[in-house]
Order: sequence, then C-alpha cells, then structure tokens
Amino acid sequence: MNKVILCGRLTRDPEVRYSSGENQTAVARYTLAVDRRFKRQGDEQTADFINCVVFGRGAEFAENYLHQGTKIIAEGRIQTGSYTNKDGQRVYTTDVVVENQEFAESKAASANNAGGYQQAAPSRPEPTQAAGDGFMNIPDAIEEELPFKV
Repeated sequence: MNKVILCGRLTRDPEVRYSSGENQTAVARYTLAVDRRFKRQGDEQTADFINCVVFGRGAEFAENYLHQGTKIIAEGRIQTGSYTNKDGQRVYTTDVVVENQEFAESKAASANNAGGYQQAAPSRPEPTQAAGDGFMNIPDAIEEELPFKV
C-alpha cells in the first residue's frame, strides 16, 4: 500500500502547466511545508518541504484557489523517478501525487496565521446563509468554478 496524508502550508503559489496534444491536461506543482511533530530540546520547530504534483481538475482547483501560505490537507501516493540533466548526471526525484486536496482552515484563519505568506485572492461572491434550512446559498457566478455539480 502506498498512501500519504499531509497537512501543511504552500511555500509558494502552485506552478501550473498544460500538457501538449489534443486533450490538454492541467498539471500543478507545489511544495508543502509540513511541521515535524517533535523537536529536539533547544531547537526551533523544523519542517519538511515536500514536493507535490496534481493532475486534471485537481490542478485547476490548485491554480484557482491555492496560494502561498494556504494550509491544506493533501492525500495521495509517493512516486519516485529519475531523469538525466543537461550535464549528463542522473537526478532522482520523489513527489507526492495528490489525489485529494482540501482546505485545512478557514480563509480568515489562513489570513491571520500565514505570517506574510497570504496573497490577495481573486474577489469572488461570498455564500450567504439561507433562511432557516441550514444550507448556504451558492452565488450564481461561482457555480462553474466548483469541482462538483450543484
């Protein structure tokens, strides 16, 4: 079994590219800073910086909604690979191929806790509370951006 679950903050905005060919697929790459659970006595908190890649609709979601400093939970698998660089040297890679990603905190908490990481997100209509039924109304302008059908 190859299963990874990470919780961390993006170190920079996702880098998104599209595959060439007839059926272009979005490919997003980002790095998550994941705090280590324990620290040595006297040391500051340390983090691991984990390279992540996500494809298709998930990559489009990352491009539109994830920004430097955003705290997310990413679920996927580890994938290793290698390539030969321009100097003829073999370079080995380890990435997490993200299959599911979601926000780990509210937008307001993210802005307060980002420590300078948060960048202004594009303005979008805010959901409004419906009268008494417990569900939020989704503004019409945002429906086509959602990763599911309303």
